[in-house]
Amino acid sequence: MNSNEPSRILIVDDEPQILRVLKTALGARGYAVRTAPNGLEALTAFEQWKPHLVVTDLAMPEMDGIELSRQLRLSSETPIIVLSVRNQEESKIRALDAGADDYVTKPFSIQELQARVRAQLRRASFSEAAAPTEAFAMGDFVFDIPRRRITLHAAEVRLTPKEFDLLLFFAKHASQVVTHRALLKAVWGSQAVEQPEYLRVFVGHLRKKLGEGDKPRYLRTEPWVGYRFCPDGKEY
Repeated sequence: MNSNEPSRILIVDDEPQILRVLKTALGARGYAVRTAPNGLEALTAFEQWKPHLVVTDLAMPEMDGIELSRQLRLSSETPIIVLSVRNQEESKIRALDAGADDYVTKPFSIQELQARVRAQLRRASFSEAAAPTEAFAMGDFVFDIPRRRITLHAAEVRLTPKEFDLLLFFAKHASQVVTHRALLKAVWGSQAVEQPEYLRVFVGHLRKKLGEGDKPRYLRTEPWVGYRFCPDGKEY
């Protein structure tokens, strides 16, 4: 992302009033903003304009926010924030499973959305431009920071950007109990500390990709508290 140009944000919603309000509010903060009324038109706009962030409604005609997220994740790691009037845990999990990075429930304040937009753009910019230069081995793992790659027993584990961030944070606190709130704040930002479903989804993804069985060896649950990363898979 070029620091000399405004960040580009694509807003997708089938309600014209919401598009107008969000375009005005984010435009006033210096962002370049384009809009689309559904997922199909959003895919076209995404390919033509290459936004740095997508903010999309969940329920829309033609193509909803869940399917739009899935389609974008086939070829892009651009951050996605999903908006919805539904506050059920199931809909949040579906959005996260589809590839969304964050979830905001309507009605929401413009200040809250702007904070989440800033957080996602900061993390995307860091991933692109400010990665450390080192790699390190830990237990059964090798973390290649510059390439954002992880190997387990010399075999590469293919992770999404958010999964990589989460496992790297675990590695930095290996063998320690890390609370749910600490994980949520570190990986998703302070606005997500009351969203435990984020962790259930992403820890589940990580465990599957790490080949964890019914009794996880690497990512251990500490009941009611958080998790503990054991990089050598041994009992503690």
